[in-house]
Amino acid sequence: MRGHGVADERGSSTVEFVLVGSLLTALTLAVLQLGLAVYVRNVVHDAAVEGAYHAALADVGPAAGAERTRLVIDRAVGPSYAQDVTAAYADGPGAPSIAVTVRTGLPVFGLIGLPGGWEVTAHAPVEPRG
Repeated sequence: MRGHGVADERGSSTVEFVLVGSLLTALTLAVLQLGLAVYVRNVVHDAAVEGAYHAALADVGPAAGAERTRLVIDRAVGPSYAQDVTAAYADGPGAPSIAVTVRTGLPVFGLIGLPGGWEVTAHAPVEPRG
């Protein structure tokens, strides 16, 4: 005679599939979100570097570097990540430089995230005028 209750395993494979499948889906989405966050950080950093080098040219100033940084970020990841960009002259080791600072959001769910979660600064030596 067959017992009922604990020894009956009918339907357990469906429950196991749902539990394991949801865990693997959550893990996959977390890895994709981490990749997106790293991508956004790299884009913002590269845009700050490009803006700093542009502003350091002899006939260009900090405002043009900040605008170049905003343009690159806007085209790559969207205007919400390019709202707080500043550029100013800074004293570098041995030579004056331009510093471009970007304060931007940290993407947590897609491109939606925490405002002001990251701050990236790039420096470039100022080209001599003359």
